[in-house]
This record gives sequence, structure tokens and C-alpha cells, in this order.
Amino acid sequence: MAFDATGRLLIVCSALAKYLRKKWEYNEEVHQLFIDFNKAYDSVRREALYKILIEFGIPRKLVRLIKMSLTETYSRVRVGKNESDRFPIRDGLKQRDALSPMFFNFALEYAIRRVQVNQDDLKLNGTHQLLAYADDVNILGGSIHTLKENAEALVAATREIGLEISADKTKYMVMSQDQNAG
Repeated sequence: MAFDATGRLLIVCSALAKYLRKKWEYNEEVHQLFIDFNKAYDSVRREALYKILIEFGIPRKLVRLIKMSLTETYSRVRVGKNESDRFPIRDGLKQRDALSPMFFNFALEYAIRRVQVNQDDLKLNGTHQLLAYADDVNILGGSIHTLKENAEALVAATREIGLEISADKTKYMVMSQDQNAG
């Protein structure tokens, strides 16, 4: 199933609205953690990505082709008119490559599913307690304790694929029916 950016965003907003209405019906607070990853595309471990693609059922032949396209990539640094020697890039996804967003989505989906499998008491996507679009993730919970547990589980799962959370850019918010009634 494919969505354009607007359609996907509407689905996420609809899911969030339903979740908020349900919580507010019982006069419960909703705690949210908006997670930002440090250099998300640059951090994905390529070897982990290849295993993830195979686990998702991508044919090995295609995975080999993907690996060939990401292997032996090099970069240079230019400062003014001076350019450095070439150096190898071993991890991360190619910038401006049309396939990079899809590869990142596979990696993040893998991490989210790992959280669901490893944490019996967490049902993240099943109850819309975790919403993701591109590299933006919003974790929701009924308490700070639940939010913290969910966030710690996601941090551990994303670390496996090379992603690290930016503490400076990650934001916390609490919403309640009372504050939104007026």
C-alpha cells in the first residue's frame, strides 16, 4: 500500500485524534515524546540494513544489488577552494538517492517491530501509542512512567540499527481535556 506525504500525514493525524478523544473521554492525560534522531540517514548501519531487508522478504538478489550500490562509496570535503582526499563511507544511506527514504523506513519499521516483540506489556502500533512518519517519531502514553518505558525500549531497538536520539531536539508534552476545553 502506498501513500503520498499528505495522505500518510492525514492517517497519522486521524490516529492521533482518535487516541486523544478516547483518553479524554475518561478524563486522562496524554503524555507525548517527539523523538528526533541525530543524522538519521547517515547513521543507519548498512550491514544491519541488508539483514533487515532479507527479514522483510526482499529477494536476496535485490539485496545484493542494493549492497553493490552502497558499497565502495566515497566522499570528499571541500573548504573554500581546497578539497580533501577521498575517504570511504561505510555506514549511512546516500543523500539524494530516491531509494534512501524507503531503506530508512524499512530500518525504522524493523526497530518498531522489535519493540513490540521484546516488550510483552507494550502494544505500540496496535493502540496507536507510537506514530512515525519518515524520521519523526511520536510516542504516546497515559503516564510519564509508560512513556519512559516505551521510549527506552525504542532507544534500545533503534541503537541496534545505528540510530541515536538527539536529546536536544526531542520534546516532551502533556495534554489534558481541561487544557483543551476552551
